[in-house]
Amino acid sequence: MRLGLPERNLTRSKVLAENLSLIGFMGSGKSTVGPLVALSLGMTFIELDMEVERMAGSKIPDIFEKHGEPFFRRLEARALGRALRGRGRVLSCGGGVILSRTNVNLLRRKSLVILLRISPETALSRLEGCLERPLVAEGGRERIIRLYREREDLYLEAAHHVVLAEGRSPSEVAGEIASAWKGYCWN
Repeated sequence: MRLGLPERNLTRSKVLAENLSLIGFMGSGKSTVGPLVALSLGMTFIELDMEVERMAGSKIPDIFEKHGEPFFRRLEARALGRALRGRGRVLSCGGGVILSRTNVNLLRRKSLVILLRISPETALSRLEGCLERPLVAEGGRERIIRLYREREDLYLEAAHHVVLAEGRSPSEVAGEIASAWKGYCWN
């Protein structure tokens, strides 16, 4: 599958952003690329899922099992709000952060939002056997494809910029993101 990039990447308009947020489907590489981007830009890296776990005092699979997805999403929104109160941060957001319009509005207002885009086939290959992710463990291959299709347009709407994140090394992807930061931001 060929992934087309939205035209908005072609005409960059400057934005006033205090932070840089990485969004994308599970397995797109946000947690791998994020620390590289933060290092290259002299920023602090925050893994939003780890912040949720810290707030809850338990791992994400346990949160889903004991309290359900709606509870997890409330914690995720709270963690996002806290993370975006600062500046000079690179956030790796969970794959479902874009399900809330409030989260998307906050992301776009307080950060440059970069979508790491992969194909459904790449997502499947990267997530195969990844049972620690509750939404993967609950439905396997069919669920992954359904979630991907449900979220694809939401990611594109939320993003200021899209980076193709498959078939490239993490350092190549991080380099493109760092360049996008420098090209988009006034700071």
